[in-house]
Amino acid sequence: MVEFAFWDIFRNLLLATRWTLVLSLIALTGGAALAFIVLVLRLVNYKSTNLLISVYVEIFQGTPLLMQLFLFYFGLALLGVETSVWWSAAAALIFYTAAYLTEIWTGCVRSVPKGQWFAAQSLGLDFTQQLKWIIFPQVYRLGVAPTVGFLVQVIKATALTSVIGFIELTKAATMISNVTFKPFLVYSCVALIYFVICSPLSWLAKRLELRLAQV
Repeated sequence: MVEFAFWDIFRNLLLATRWTLVLSLIALTGGAALAFIVLVLRLVNYKSTNLLISVYVEIFQGTPLLMQLFLFYFGLALLGVETSVWWSAAAALIFYTAAYLTEIWTGCVRSVPKGQWFAAQSLGLDFTQQLKWIIFPQVYRLGVAPTVGFLVQVIKATALTSVIGFIELTKAATMISNVTFKPFLVYSCVALIYFVICSPLSWLAKRLELRLAQV
């Protein structure tokens, strides 16, 4: 039996970690862009649009991410849509992230006093100018901390993509564990890597929340 040194195991886990980080970055940037569009559509306040947004948010918040991954990978393939592990994992995480960010940012918008909207209207600003100069600067101050905090959840959620064959940190750990027969060592390293990634982000979210609360 071939013996694997600790460095061999850890090095291969680090190589897989880059795909966890890349997928997390894609999910956050794509999800943030989609959430911003959905938020603006919600603020326009058309009844039909708000109904569709509510259905979308309820579906992606009310169903497990694991099921969403299966539907994007296997479900679309059954409908004749050509899929790949990369595309399915990225798409599912983007829609999942956007649903939660939409609710986070909507809550931030609702926390802005209504007097701010009335004041902006009294200045003769149109809807776009109200958002750009009055509302969104306040939403940024309120929303940046929970957004960074949610990024931690997105990073950990990427582990579920292993069920459709995406080789990120967790999937690589399973493969390495099956070869080395050292599950305790392998998964201890995985836990350490996740901690090193997520702990600074959690600390940053708390610091931002405290700092922006004093502004």
